[in-house]
Amino acid sequence: MIALIPVKPFGVAKRRLSSRFDPAQRKVLGQAIAGHTATVAAAAGIEPWIVTGSEDVARWAGERGLTVVAEDEGGGLDGAARAGISAASGRWMVVHADLPAVVPADLAALVDAGPTAIAPSHDGGTSAVTGESATFPFAYGPGSFHRHLSARPNMTVVCRPGLAYDLDDTQDYDIITALESGRWIGDVT
Repeated sequence: MIALIPVKPFGVAKRRLSSRFDPAQRKVLGQAIAGHTATVAAAAGIEPWIVTGSEDVARWAGERGLTVVAEDEGGGLDGAARAGISAASGRWMVVHADLPAVVPADLAALVDAGPTAIAPSHDGGTSAVTGESATFPFAYGPGSFHRHLSARPNMTVVCRPGLAYDLDDTQDYDIITALESGRWIGDVT
């Protein structure tokens, strides 16, 4: 299985954390969390691939020996996910790069759930989805969990704390750093 991890440019990502962290800190945080997600995928026996349109992110991934897939220009998260599954053959997982509390057991639970599974985020989004076909009706954004599940109602739903909290804003940061598996990000910035 391939874990497709879409990663935005590090200097642009995490703007909603700007009230607490300056751009340099947000870049370090973004790199640390994306690296964490890739490391967790590998520890779960899933090959991590970085999907990005950023030369900086591609260079960062290459320095770590990670496979890089070029994201379609202007396609956003949907386009990145489509580019990733087009490059992968066989079973795949699209997992958000900003899941600092994710642990190998979380991703293993998705793998074990069957050929197609989905993990909701606490705010109604989609943190991860698995599949086997070269197409999937990606529709990320607010409420994406229900759109994805409506499009593929036979997916197994996997709810786990490490998959529930993606780092979008300072409230998420406070919740994640209170979780045992997410405390490490408090030492990053």
